[in-house]
Amino acid sequence: MTQDMSSKPKSPQVHPTAIVDPAAKLGAGVEVGPYSVIGAEVELADEVVLKSHVVVDGRTQIGSGTIIYPFASIGHPPQDLKFRGEQSELIIGANNVIREHVTMNPGTEGGGMVTKVGDGGLFMTGCHIGHDCHVGNGVVFANNATLGGHVTVDDYALIGGLAAVHQFVRIGRLAMIGGMTGVMGDVIPYGSVVGDRARLAGLNLIGLQRRGVSREAINSLRQAFKELFFGVGTFKERVAALDAATTTPGAERDILDFILADSDRALCQPRPAD
Repeated sequence: MTQDMSSKPKSPQVHPTAIVDPAAKLGAGVEVGPYSVIGAEVELADEVVLKSHVVVDGRTQIGSGTIIYPFASIGHPPQDLKFRGEQSELIIGANNVIREHVTMNPGTEGGGMVTKVGDGGLFMTGCHIGHDCHVGNGVVFANNATLGGHVTVDDYALIGGLAAVHQFVRIGRLAMIGGMTGVMGDVIPYGSVVGDRARLAGLNLIGLQRRGVSREAINSLRQAFKELFFGVGTFKERVAALDAATTTPGAERDILDFILADSDRALCQPRPAD
């Protein structure tokens, strides 16, 4: 009886010019391209591909199927003057695409000791994920998008090119940040912000449609947005009224829970009416 060779795990393929510490852990089918450097505490899951000239160091885990392009710097010490060499971590999920010159740093003692990136994200050329950030699944970071430390980005958010997000800001689920926008405050789920200093410009309608949200649900969300940000009374009173009226799960509830959660930053608001 012959053995099915196709069922055997594929051995890692390491280019002769690459430098891989013997203590590093490489899963089945990993490809380490020319002139890449892998540190001792790095763990690459199955089918991870490092194209070439990629450097991965520190206590870094990279999930299966993730592809990293040339000159990315992953897992090196955070850019934080308070960092004292603590054994913090960087955990990157599965099936991400990390393009050229992207930088991702591990956490710090002051921020929980870990930076986390979810699954299925696209990080275009020159993006930066700062220390202690928590990034969700299915995100898109356009070229040179930058997160300061301690930022939270929820699932399916889109960060435009050259956008910069201030430390401790929260970006809600399916939010869209316009290109070249400086984000100083929290962005509600499904919100869209623009401007040299971010202002809330409306809802991310294209993103909602792409995620298969029905026309009825979008219309309901638009009405809730209008009542919340342009209704009668103070913002606190409008939040309380909508909170009392919204008793079932859904996009409106997501926005309210986001607003009512504790935060270190103010909320991005629309530009006041003239």
